[in-house]
Amino acid sequence: MKGLKGYRMSLWLVVFVAAMVLSSGIAKGEIVMSEPINLGPVINDATDMQECDFSHDGLELYFSTGRPGGYGLKDIWVAKRETVNSPWQEPVNLGPVVNSSAGELEPSISGDGLELYLGCWDDYILRVCRRPSKDVPWSTPVKIGPPVGSIEDYPPVGSNDAWTPEISADGLSLYFASTRGGGYGGTDIWMATRATKNDPWDAPVNLGPNVNSGATDWSPSISTDGRTLVFSRNTGHMWATTRRSIDDDWGPARELAIGDPKGYFHGAALSPDGSTLYLEAYSAWGGFGQGDFWQVQFTPIVDFNGDGIINIDDLVILIEHWGKKEPLYDIGPLPLGDGMVDEADLKVFMSHWGQEAYDPALIAHWKLDETEGAVAHDSAGANDATVLGDPVWQPKGGTVDGAIALDGVDDYLEAPFVLNPADGQFSVMAWIKDGAPGQVVLSQSGAVSWLCTDSVEGCLMTELKSKGRGSAGPLLSQTVITDGNWHRIGLGWDGSYRYLYVDGIEVAKDTGPLSGLEVASGGLYFGAGSTLASGTFWSGLIDDVRIYNRTVHP
Repeated sequence: MKGLKGYRMSLWLVVFVAAMVLSSGIAKGEIVMSEPINLGPVINDATDMQECDFSHDGLELYFSTGRPGGYGLKDIWVAKRETVNSPWQEPVNLGPVVNSSAGELEPSISGDGLELYLGCWDDYILRVCRRPSKDVPWSTPVKIGPPVGSIEDYPPVGSNDAWTPEISADGLSLYFASTRGGGYGGTDIWMATRATKNDPWDAPVNLGPNVNSGATDWSPSISTDGRTLVFSRNTGHMWATTRRSIDDDWGPARELAIGDPKGYFHGAALSPDGSTLYLEAYSAWGGFGQGDFWQVQFTPIVDFNGDGIINIDDLVILIEHWGKKEPLYDIGPLPLGDGMVDEADLKVFMSHWGQEAYDPALIAHWKLDETEGAVAHDSAGANDATVLGDPVWQPKGGTVDGAIALDGVDDYLEAPFVLNPADGQFSVMAWIKDGAPGQVVLSQSGAVSWLCTDSVEGCLMTELKSKGRGSAGPLLSQTVITDGNWHRIGLGWDGSYRYLYVDGIEVAKDTGPLSGLEVASGGLYFGAGSTLASGTFWSGLIDDVRIYNRTVHP
């Protein structure tokens, strides 16, 4: 009852805030893709792995392999796990009814678990195995004839060949690759549909030029909601496309930047929740055999204001951008969003409610919660700062736990090089209190001050300048931050504009786009100018300093 009450309260809060600031429009997403991770020796072995697919609950993985213990060149095996976070158990062969002395490949399991579609490289005609319930063994594979397949035993290139099948979650759409006429390249992705699971397949249709190209487009994987399609283009390139609904056309496909392989990879398989993509790679990142299964994770960035916690402040930001074209808030559905800030994004956001934020773009984070010592630890990386002078730790004196008090004379912290402002987008956030006009919160050695105050009124400014002739000078706000109160200040660079923030409000922005920022390669000073000049030392408190390699809009 307590949990249900909390859920209702959260839902009421969402509805209330949405009603206050709801608008309409379109957006795209901020979803980070991880580096490839090998599935390990339980799934992979010394043989060649060939395509895989998840059961609808994500607890079974069907795949093709030539490992010992099979019945032919390639067999279909299944591995199981107790939960989606549990490791895979030892795979089990589906047996001689499904597998033969030939090669069974490219399995795709239906959402209800009652149909198993297979590819066959012997004749390039799709097969399907059926069972009346999950407790009953599979039937023998049955060829899928016209209009999907061919009546010929070995259809030639350009006829009704079919391979790499993918059945939709509802079982009413069958995606596959084919060289049949009417396409856009050597091999295209096609789709056949049926009214019910008991009806025959209608004539396949080509997915069109937004998906298919003059190259080899194959091995499709469709998301559970039918709105995201991931597929292979040639070998070593994975592409994806989305659509607003299953009745809409597919949007232009874009390539997924998956690692930097030395070999090649293919065979997309999306997990049911869209958070994980399995793929098969040959000599790409190492492994256990000729071709291993690897996975990449899709992580939505839901800490919109960069304060380290997902809460009401982030929710307000999400709802304020409901429908707008701002690309930072389309976080659902996974893996790529849907081009609209809507209830799908709200669902993803609420699944992270109250959690500590995970943000791979957070490259340095000094919490400044130490109670003693001469080191301020970087919890996000290896950029620990050295405490110089005689600052005083304030274990309970910060806005986020502790803080450090600097005397404005010779106290400061020194950290190693973190980033070059000329390299691309970044943001810096910090909590500060007190200070005086002309003093500095954060600077880069041998360069300029990133966050500081003007020498007259104590307004927030940055000295970071654009490069080249006619470069823009310092960016100055009209907001005083040396008034004795706590303020969360920030600097953002999106590749074209500098932004300054105070307490979640944008207080300054360039009037026009800049060509870039000047190169700098020095370490960082907290609470002092870039040359440690007298008068630049901060006289007050500094807390929770964060640096991101993305643009954060508090």
